[in-house]
Amino acid sequence: MILEAVMLQVKLGMEEEYEEAFLNASKIISSMKGYISHELQRCIEVRGKYLLLVKWESLEDHTVGFRQSIEYLAWKEQLHHFYDPFPIVEHFESV
Repeated sequence: MILEAVMLQVKLGMEEEYEEAFLNASKIISSMKGYISHELQRCIEVRGKYLLLVKWESLEDHTVGFRQSIEYLAWKEQLHHFYDPFPIVEHFESV
């Protein structure tokens, strides 16, 4: 299992719209091969800051299977315009 971790900064004033868009986009990611689960956490201290955690069966399920899919284009269209700056995606494995 691989954990994808992404710190997201949503443009101020767009948080509510983002959360609605993310809920809709969640249907896309959850339908992908190798997807296990995901959660989106809202930061208490910093307005507009979120933490996205996605569990995948393998790194390739995310980097190839999802990122190089037609479904990713829909995910990107629905969510990427909310971010400033654009987030850095990192992957983790259990020790």
